[in-house]
Amino acid sequence: MSLEIGIVGLPNVGKSTLFNALLKKQQAFVANYPFTTIEPNVGVVPVPDERLIKLAQITQNEHKMSAFPPIKPAVVNFVDIAGLVKGASEGAGLGNKFLSHIREVSVIAHVVRVFEDPSAGSGQAPIVKEGSVDSKTDYETIRTELQIADLSILQNLSEKALRTDAIKKQAVEKLKAVLDSGKNAYEISLTDKEKLAVKEFNLLTAKPEIIVLNVSEESYNPSSISKISDEYAGLLSVEKHKLIVICAKIEADLAALSEDEQKEYLRDLGFETSGLERLIQKAYQELGLISFLTCGEKEVRAWTIKRGSTALAAGGEIHTDFMKKFIKAEVVHYQDFVDNNGWKGSREHGKALLEGKEYIVKDGDIIEFKIGS
Repeated sequence: MSLEIGIVGLPNVGKSTLFNALLKKQQAFVANYPFTTIEPNVGVVPVPDERLIKLAQITQNEHKMSAFPPIKPAVVNFVDIAGLVKGASEGAGLGNKFLSHIREVSVIAHVVRVFEDPSAGSGQAPIVKEGSVDSKTDYETIRTELQIADLSILQNLSEKALRTDAIKKQAVEKLKAVLDSGKNAYEISLTDKEKLAVKEFNLLTAKPEIIVLNVSEESYNPSSISKISDEYAGLLSVEKHKLIVICAKIEADLAALSEDEQKEYLRDLGFETSGLERLIQKAYQELGLISFLTCGEKEVRAWTIKRGSTALAAGGEIHTDFMKKFIKAEVVHYQDFVDNNGWKGSREHGKALLEGKEYIVKDGDIIEFKIGS
């Protein structure tokens, strides 16, 4: 399944620095995977997954290959949503065009500037901030624009059409009330039938949101992250789990380094993973996503699915024919596969199990699908 993260935020909050770091990562990725299609405002980056390297090593040894099989990680599309300013819901700053872009993404990454303007008091021209004076105002400006855009859609619905659909009418009234109160659509509980009735509106504030706190290089260390998250969860009136602290400047520096150099740089800072990696992990958590793996001489690959998906649905991610011709799924848990050095050892030790269509796939399951003719 396709995972798209829309990066939003006011001008000069570090959004462009972050996106340029993504583009550098994309260039390295595309060098190895030339089939990837890139649009000007989309950065395509691999989902970090060290399990793939281990599986490639095992496959090479098991099949006595001269080199690793091709490794194909899952990918994330980061979409740069430019032009959001106060008044965007009324068309300001190309607002209508870019609000429509947000409707296509899976999750919103809202970049909020936390660092101070280094030019303040230095005699230099200060960084221009569009329509706001502090982090709270920055966040609320974008939040309000998205809410107004959603309200506009709901208020323009035909009363006649709503009278013929009681469930849709009830859901719309609930959504109007929550948006009027300054809350987002995802903050209200709708029944399954109500969710289905309003799904066609693709409301902006119904999308999961991650708030990216862009801090200075001086503030970016493991000991300060929890403190910053606590402070801004209170300031912005959001749940702490929705926040992630990064430094866009450091992410840009990291993107220019080799993989080994990146690891050394992160160790010096006290981190095990980069901010971009943690952002991807956070998006997976917010959307309830996991990865299952396929492993063989042709390729070692990660596939993204919703948590709770069946083996039949997982097969459909590879090809729709896998659903039509599904017989069984041979499944080995990742650690069992590693402990038994591949398919042969896993089968010999009874760790490779044949599962039916309704088997619930777990994160890290290695699956070989048995398909009929």
